[in-house]
Formats: sequence, structure tokens, C-alpha cells
Amino acid sequence: MEKTSKTMRLDKWLKISRLAKTRTIAEKMCEGRKVKVNNITAKPSKMVKIGDILTINKMGKYRKYEITGISTKSVSSKIARELYRECTPEPVDPEMEKLINLFNKEGRVKRKFKGRPTKKERRRLLKIKGIIDYYKGNLI
Repeated sequence: MEKTSKTMRLDKWLKISRLAKTRTIAEKMCEGRKVKVNNITAKPSKMVKIGDILTINKMGKYRKYEITGISTKSVSSKIARELYRECTPEPVDPEMEKLINLFNKEGRVKRKFKGRPTKKERRRLLKIKGIIDYYKGNLI
């Protein structure tokens, strides 16, 4: 493990540390506002150094990592795990975590397409707003 350079691009470090499978995926994570460096949303070109705290949002779960090393080239998975230390606190109660995740997912409605809603989605929105009678499907 070479520690000659003191700073490195965030997307490159994520790839070398194997927190992201490819550099392109690491770049998309940063552009999608999934990565924070010291609690500030970071771009892929952000220079990271030893001691920085990364917060990564993967599938709705936040994980914190402290950078403990920087390598200039790809390394094995064992050495890659030495480049960071996980600082994520353990959940207090697994049931409470499930309830929080359920609560967060309940409010979201995932749309199939961008832009104008489909006829089915429009009807559902009208039912939620109370404009359409739920049982008859007529306008109120």
C-alpha cells in the first residue's frame, strides 16, 4: 500500500477502497448526492485526505466511514479494507429500524415515467385528493 500522495479524488478513492464497484458508479453516487465528505455533499472531483469522514447513502441506509489510508493504485480486497474504518453506530432495536424504513417508504409513490402522469396515476392522485368518489369513480 503506497501512502505517498496525501490527497486523492473522491471517485477514485471510492473505487480503490472497493466501496464502489467501478469509478463510473462512484461518480454517479457523488452526482446523485449519495456521498458526503465531512457532512457536506461532495462532487466526484473533491479531494479527500486521511481523517475525512464519508457518509454514504446506499439503498436508504446511511453508513459512515473514516479514511485511514490512501493508495495510488488498485489493491487487494484485504488491503482495501484497511483504507477505511466504519464508524456507523449499531441500530438500537432492529424492529424500530424496520418501522422507520416502513414509515419512510409509505409516503413515497414511485412513478414509472417522467413527465406527465398516466391516466391510471392521475385517477389515483384524484382519489387521494378526494376529488373522485372512491367507490363510484365519479367526480364530486
